[in-house]
Amino acid sequence: MLLPMSRDEGSASGKLKIGDHWNAITIIALSQNNPLKAIAEFVENSIDAGARNVTIVRGKHQGEHYLKIADDGSGIQDFRYVATHIGDSIKRELKRKGEKGLQGEFWIGLLSFWTVGETCTITSAGPDGTARSMKLVKGNPSYAIRDAGTLFGRPGTELLIRPILAGVRALSGDKIQNFLASELRDRIAKSGVRIKILDHASRRELVVEPRKFKGRLIHQLPEARCPFGEVYLELYFAEPSPETLVGIYKQGTRVLPDISRLDAFARSPWTSRYIEGIVDAPFLQLTPGTRDGIVLDEAFDSFRIALEPVEDALEALLVEQRKAEEEEASRQILHRVTRAFREAFLHLPSEEYGWLAAKTREGRRFGSEPGEGEGRGSAGGAGSEGSGLVPGEESPLGPGQSGAAEGSGEASPPGPEDTTFGEYMPEPLDRPEELQKSFFQYAGPLHKLLISPASSVIGVGESRKLRAVARDRSGRTVDSDVRFEWRIFEGAGSLEGTDSAYAEYTAPEEPCIVTIELRATQGETLLVANALITVTAELVRRPAGTSAAGRRGLPGYTYRRAPGELWRSRYDPEQSVIYINNAHADFVFASRHPMTKVRYIARLFAKELVLANFPEADREELLERMVELTLYTEENLR
Repeated sequence: MLLPMSRDEGSASGKLKIGDHWNAITIIALSQNNPLKAIAEFVENSIDAGARNVTIVRGKHQGEHYLKIADDGSGIQDFRYVATHIGDSIKRELKRKGEKGLQGEFWIGLLSFWTVGETCTITSAGPDGTARSMKLVKGNPSYAIRDAGTLFGRPGTELLIRPILAGVRALSGDKIQNFLASELRDRIAKSGVRIKILDHASRRELVVEPRKFKGRLIHQLPEARCPFGEVYLELYFAEPSPETLVGIYKQGTRVLPDISRLDAFARSPWTSRYIEGIVDAPFLQLTPGTRDGIVLDEAFDSFRIALEPVEDALEALLVEQRKAEEEEASRQILHRVTRAFREAFLHLPSEEYGWLAAKTREGRRFGSEPGEGEGRGSAGGAGSEGSGLVPGEESPLGPGQSGAAEGSGEASPPGPEDTTFGEYMPEPLDRPEELQKSFFQYAGPLHKLLISPASSVIGVGESRKLRAVARDRSGRTVDSDVRFEWRIFEGAGSLEGTDSAYAEYTAPEEPCIVTIELRATQGETLLVANALITVTAELVRRPAGTSAAGRRGLPGYTYRRAPGELWRSRYDPEQSVIYINNAHADFVFASRHPMTKVRYIARLFAKELVLANFPEADREELLERMVELTLYTEENLR
């Protein structure tokens, strides 16, 4: 950088001066890069003048778009002083005398009209009651003050900017309303000013109300103590979203919409997007030109230190919040996985796949081991502690093969809490008031039909019971006004009960592949479903320990953090829980996307189910079963 030098420069001293005053004013006028911020500056001037009512008019006159702001404040007493004291407003003197609640002090905000339009005309009645106006032109150093020549029989000031810049015409009344509601939130609330927007372009009248946060107010936060002044905190827990932000305010006026834009606060909890609200520090020094920047001086450093206890408290609350969300997410995942497996078992041979043994509600226990405090998945009621089936429906394993208590030959009757994973079909109740069904428990028209099992393998000469499953659009079982018709579409063998919901197929003495067709009719609705039966001379020997009495439902799952260990999941039959290693690289990878995580957990369930039902199978058969089970399960994941 080359600068002119004088001979005696080494010993020179003096005061800084502005070489070109108009150039400095131009720089100041163009420093405001947000027209909405400029409009907020004009409204704040009205509030500082004690206005009780402010009206913003957006319209068009004689082909020119204009913006007008009128108030009923104290008005402008001396236009000449305003025009000749840029950078030294009368508000500075009022602040020295102890006046509270004033924001501006440099008359810089007035020049921000350059970012809104071409000319600015300010009209106000002086102390003598005469209305005068001052006109400023963008890019022109001159000003003109003259009598308004019109009746102005009310106190206050009217600011008119026209024509509006082409890029500013898109600022609708809604955008102005939303911006002012956040930008001047506390100033509006504390001053009681009423701000009205007349948008002639859309023919609407809008009222600016202080923004109301949608989250839950956080109580008992530590006090933010600072030697430079008081820090006011109003923070809320909200649903995480990009719009959930904590703003920095000064005396009720927003400085920054997002505190994390400052490097000192670009970290959790401010970046968590779970917390919204305001942090108001009246002692912060703002950059005068834009007023959306903060001078990083000693006051700011003290402000940063004062917020450290608040950050620690918010972090603790965030940990609890995330833990609760993780547990809820685990319940939702278990819900989806269980429904998918239930649908899969309708398609698979019941004698080959049994539910994992799950204890009844008296002996059931979910959750992490003592002291772990990690997230867990549970079915939330008898859906996880019992069968996991739709109450009122028969087990996919066949009649009488689900729901029995361990060590007991009795079936536990379903109750209303058993509806976690499907529609509830109530049993007869004793109390008359409980006999009435809710409207939503009645099944709708026939929409879906399938045969359970849809695929099975039996030996030559053996029999297999088949069941018709008819459902409405919402998945409820349709069990009335439906006529069924079974037939052997392809292959050999015989069928009994061809006109009921249950049919029995008897295989021939020779191996073959048989297709069973089922037709269901309800009124004019006709649906067709097929089942495939493989008749073979060599059946896979059923493994020991998989009797019907021991198969009663899917367990829950819980996380067990085991970094560095290669196992992904383990099944504990005593606790009826699948432990999932949430420190495994595969779990971390799958957790990046919710649906990928659901599929991953479903595959772990499938792995444990296959291992539990086929303990004596070789590796090849286990892999075949894994492919088969995941195919039908993932088809129903949603």
